[in-house]
Amino acid sequence: MAINPISDTALQGIQRGMRQMRRNAASIASASQMTAKTPTKDAVRALVELHQSSLQTSASVKAFKTSDTLVGSLLDVKA
Repeated sequence: MAINPISDTALQGIQRGMRQMRRNAASIASASQMTAKTPTKDAVRALVELHQSSLQTSASVKAFKTSDTLVGSLLDVKA
């Protein structure tokens, strides 16, 4: 009984979200942003994408927890 694709997809979503968060955080913390007096369009875009990545990661974590709970419930029924 293979239900792994659900958890695999959730893990991929977590990894993708974390990768995007790292990229956007690096963009925000770059030297060019630190020397600018006002935020540039790139910095604003990076902040929005950072928030989107955070939401994606949170949703993927919830999906993973749900799949784990469902698999546990299935095992309880089978036992």
